[in-house]
Amino acid sequence: MDQTELCGIIEAILFVAGEPVVRGDLAHALNLTLGELDEALQALSDHFDAEHRGLRLNRYGTSVQLAIRPEYAPFVERLLQPVQKQPLSQAAMETLSVIAYRQPVTKAEIEAIRGVKCDYSVQSLSDKGLIREAGRKEALGRPILYATTEEFLRHFGIESLEELPKLKEFTAEEVMSEPLAGASEEEK
Repeated sequence: MDQTELCGIIEAILFVAGEPVVRGDLAHALNLTLGELDEALQALSDHFDAEHRGLRLNRYGTSVQLAIRPEYAPFVERLLQPVQKQPLSQAAMETLSVIAYRQPVTKAEIEAIRGVKCDYSVQSLSDKGLIREAGRKEALGRPILYATTEEFLRHFGIESLEELPKLKEFTAEEVMSEPLAGASEEEK
């Protein structure tokens, strides 16, 4: 089959799937190597971009998915009026940040960093599919280790964890000398 036909087949599969499809599964279904599949995916992505089509190809870790172009989202929303998703709470965002940067990590480790209990946040993030159990720590009680999922990548529109902003390491002196956010000049 030629490249045009292959791109059409991939587009049809991704359209019908709706959800992200693992590249390895797609390559296997089409009897292609990952290299051949990646060439076809790039050709399909280039085609969407060149013609400024309503769809684009998104990559999330080892998965790919068809999605609408962000600039067309307001028009789609006007028609479909989707139910608004509840945004993540501050506590859930903090918990998710600790997991993303320290994974795999236990609840006790998250709580030590945040200074508060995180049971509800961990359960909420797990229910939303943003984190998963990544095994058990070889320690007393064998606590559960948590890590992010491909849904996490998809939710934040990134391809891999390497795209997360870099964290600056702080020394104890820097932390102690840093003025409090929102403090008045007298309090600083």
